[in-house]
This record gives sequence, C-alpha cells and structure tokens, in this order.
Amino acid sequence: MTDWDRRFRTGEYPQDPDPSGILVQFIDAVPDGRAIDIATGTGRNAVFLADCGYTVDAIDQSQDGLRITANRAAARDVDDRLNAIQADISTYEFPRETYEFATISFYRAVDRFPDIKDALVPGGYLFVEHHLRSTEATPSGPSTDRYRFAANELLHANLDLTVLHYDEAIEARNTDKRRATARLVARKTSGGRQSYPVRSE
Repeated sequence: MTDWDRRFRTGEYPQDPDPSGILVQFIDAVPDGRAIDIATGTGRNAVFLADCGYTVDAIDQSQDGLRITANRAAARDVDDRLNAIQADISTYEFPRETYEFATISFYRAVDRFPDIKDALVPGGYLFVEHHLRSTEATPSGPSTDRYRFAANELLHANLDLTVLHYDEAIEARNTDKRRATARLVARKTSGGRQSYPVRSE
C-alpha cells in the first residue's frame, strides 16, 4: 500500500472534495469532448467534468483513490463517462491530440508539461493548480519547497500557450490551515490576436 493509498483509505484526504473554483468559472468556455484529469486523487475535478458531460480519463497511481473516484462517479450516475487509469504519471504515455481539456490539481508535473500539451487537440484547454513557495507559513501541502512551484514558474512553463488566467495567492481553507497556490488556465493557441472567454462568477 502506498502512502497515498493509506491517506485515501483512512479518510485523511477528503473523500468528496469540491472541484476547483477557477475550473468551475471557466468550464463553459471549454469545448465539449474528452478530458483527462491527471493525479485525480479522489476525483475532485474528474467527477465534476464527467457531470458536465465530458468523457474523462482519470489517472492516478493510487488504487484506493481511483476506487473512491469511481464510486463517486457511480453515485452521480456518470460512471459511464469516467475511465479510471492506474498508472505512474512520471512514465505514462499520453496520447497525442486527444483531449479538449487537461486538468492537474496539486501534482507538480512540470517535466511532463510538453507531453500533456501534445495530448491536447488544437484549441484545447489546460488547467493547473499547485502549491506555491511562500515567505509566509502555509502548513498545507508538501513539507519542503522541492515539490512546490517557485514564483511565476507555472506561468513561465506555459507561455507557449495562450494564458487566459493566472494567479498566485494565499488561500484560506475551511480549517485553520492556509495554503499558497498558483493557478493557470491556458489554451493551445498562439498568435497576437486571441479570443478571451467570459468567466462565469
């Protein structure tokens, strides 16, 4: 059993987490079709995407996380749109030009960004959120800065896309903990003139 299997199995990690608020705000702008949720955990974004009509590949190394994700999808009657894939993301072979949407929450996938972008169809969208290094104490997330983004690192890693939203901020959680996060929404397009979606509030 991996450490993440233990966290998921014991309930140390949320069993029914809400999807990212930024993801919810942009969902209407993203074309329908296929989505991939990388390091899905307990499916916070994967189940939401399936509920919105996407056919979702939910990838994680944890068998327990995928089991919880599949059960959540079944409870919402969207399990026919969710494909759980147990795999090591560091070596997983992403298919080329397959997905309209790729989402990554709280997994540092910088070295896989080129392959993930290649997995997007032209005009496809990428959403990433992850822990950020901060001068302020933020007890949530990795114990060391090694697995956090440096300031603007996430932004600079995706300047080959059209960046539609980027922010770095301290986030208050529903517990006493706080976390520093970076969030990005980008589209696989380039050029001096772009269309920009209206975000729902």
